[in-house]
Amino acid sequence: MRDIASCLSENAINVSHSSCSSYPNNSCISPRLTPSVQNSVTCVYKVILSNQKKLLIKVTWCKNQTTQGLTINFNNDSSTSFKLNTNSRLFRKKKGSKTIESDKIEVFWDLSNAKYDTGPEPVDGFYLLIMVDSEMGLILGEEAMTKKFKTCNPAAKVSLISRQEHCSGNTLYTTKAQFCDTGIPHDILIRCSGENEGPKHPVLSVCIDKKTVIRVKRLQWNFRGNQAIFVDGLLVDLMWDLHDWFFNPVSGPYAVFMFRTRSGLDSRLWMEEKLVQRHQERAEFSLLIYACKSL
Repeated sequence: MRDIASCLSENAINVSHSSCSSYPNNSCISPRLTPSVQNSVTCVYKVILSNQKKLLIKVTWCKNQTTQGLTINFNNDSSTSFKLNTNSRLFRKKKGSKTIESDKIEVFWDLSNAKYDTGPEPVDGFYLLIMVDSEMGLILGEEAMTKKFKTCNPAAKVSLISRQEHCSGNTLYTTKAQFCDTGIPHDILIRCSGENEGPKHPVLSVCIDKKTVIRVKRLQWNFRGNQAIFVDGLLVDLMWDLHDWFFNPVSGPYAVFMFRTRSGLDSRLWMEEKLVQRHQERAEFSLLIYACKSL
């Protein structure tokens, strides 16, 4: 008897395969448009301490015309949070530490030499360290900067279970995603353009590592949908919702793109309201992109 994963693979796209017969043109040729800009990035990490205590840490990097900084929340509790505005005239403390005594949490950071690409998330020259009960809970940035903490403190098991990005600009979006702890980062490109049928008949293309995994025409009728793909041997649900781009362009010109890994035994598509509950049960990964199209 064949398992569910092998059955689904007949209608899914395998990104690691050398060719995708479903689409004659497998490479995504980047258009001349400048990709949209990230306004905020939120990552949720599942931390398991040595005493098997579990903790959800949500790290949000944001950037706009007046503010740039980060916010950290623990177990979705707004009362237990840490905020740092690195662009404020009143608070430019880009290096320091803070203790949240009620939960025995210590936060250490150094953003004084941080380097950024086009988004709010630093890519080099920084570190962010979170200690829980004197145990290393989460390390982001350069490991060399946090080496002194590793010599005398145990390290918890950490998994990135979700990433959420808010973008604005045109209809071209680029990002990177690592779908499992042992996998490699993949380049993701999402494009909505008129192609051969003109601007009144846009086509949605999603590419992973320069290979087209979906190509959807007649978006006025197919503004919502989903496709199963395989990445690094994992079954990934890819879902899109472009309703507001076409039918609510003034008050909410947002599109939503979702990627979520699932096991071969789980045939259900995921729902956003069950995201936290499912993450507490097992370490899956999801990527959620909110794309705002400028008028």
